[in-house]
Amino acid sequence: MLAIIGSGETSPTMVTVHRNLVSRLGLNNPQAILLATPYAFQENAADVSARAQRYFADSVGLQVRIAAGTSPHAEPGMAPPLTSEDDEDEGRQAADIRAADWVFAGPGSPSYALAHWRAGPVAAGLRDRVLAGHGMTVLASAAAATAGRFTVPVYEIYKAGGAPRWLPGLDLLGTFGLNVALIPHYDNAEGGRYDTRHCYLGMRRLAAMERELPADAAVLGVDEHTAMLIDPRAEDIEIRGRGGVTVRRSGDSVVLPSGSRLSMADLRDLVRGIRRTREGAGAGNEDGGAAHGGASHGGAGHGGDRFTADGNAGEPAQRSVLPLPEVMAAAERGFGAAAGARDADAMVGVILELETAITQWEADTDEDQGTEQARALLRSLIGRLGRAARDGLADPRDRLRPAVEPLIALRTALRGEGNFAAADAIREALVTAGLDVSDTPDGTRWRPTETL
Repeated sequence: MLAIIGSGETSPTMVTVHRNLVSRLGLNNPQAILLATPYAFQENAADVSARAQRYFADSVGLQVRIAAGTSPHAEPGMAPPLTSEDDEDEGRQAADIRAADWVFAGPGSPSYALAHWRAGPVAAGLRDRVLAGHGMTVLASAAAATAGRFTVPVYEIYKAGGAPRWLPGLDLLGTFGLNVALIPHYDNAEGGRYDTRHCYLGMRRLAAMERELPADAAVLGVDEHTAMLIDPRAEDIEIRGRGGVTVRRSGDSVVLPSGSRLSMADLRDLVRGIRRTREGAGAGNEDGGAAHGGASHGGAGHGGDRFTADGNAGEPAQRSVLPLPEVMAAAERGFGAAAGARDADAMVGVILELETAITQWEADTDEDQGTEQARALLRSLIGRLGRAARDGLADPRDRLRPAVEPLIALRTALRGEGNFAAADAIREALVTAGLDVSDTPDGTRWRPTETL
């Protein structure tokens, strides 16, 4: 199979997908390799590799080795000056690719990966795997962007302000008759008030680049924390995860939500602009006039048509894993509710759950979901728990009741006798002591003020 993941490939959201893919191999000890090329230029490349290996070992139960053949001296977007040693490394990497049961490539720079792979034995090895339907090939984030005929040089456009343009991709999906530009991170929303959808291009740049595509080509957008699983032998495609997959042609979009299953012929027709009669299909536009407007199916930034899912939309186990910002928001709400209920055990539970989520998300090699902000929130919650422990979590009325209730009873008796001056003196004394005293038809009520 070929799996295309929009993002989150080494995050908790994709654990279920990875486990399912590995189980389909039916092997006790599959030979698994990771292609480090897309991020080999980074100073922390060794750390990224180590974290990815730990993730697959601890979360998926898969022992992964790093393939040979990375050449960290090439500039992004330029052909690397190959040496005889590079040729040998790439030859070994291509041999590894053809022989492995499971091949993975993920975060980094699409243009850097292409500079090393496109014209060499690595690209040929990947194409051979896909054509032969051999083993499991998992391409995510930057590596996923190289799978189409056209590739977004996202670093050069988004980070360096380069002119919007396409690079020639590996065209692995062309083996299935899919003439596409594959865009991961399709529903990215981390820009907040400005548009970072479509792998940080935004709608304006995507629309301009779309006009440069051939008439028979389309954009294939894969949302974050979402996987498109392609089974070439069965001609079957399945969408899993938190978002969906969008087929966009000339501004019109068809959205395949999580849980969708369709044939390869169906997807080819959508790419070619052929609409089969199907519930939920029709014309649409995903601009929406806002940075993250349009229809939603679990991922932000979508509009256009909804392709009806064949079966359940997503997996319960998959949907239960939240991105870290959502975990943080839930932690704040949960801690506030627990503090309001003076439930110490629940407050501690919220803190422990947040700490566990931070540990899980630290393994993500592709994107920072906000671990530093989450740690700051964790420290804040611990501080609030400490203050609650210092001040006491028991209802302060329980401590004050033996002293206050007799005075309230005496005041009630004095008022019944018409001695309002003495009753008012008691009330003033209680208010001075920090209590709120109010008379109701059901009797006198009291409580400590907020400052007590």
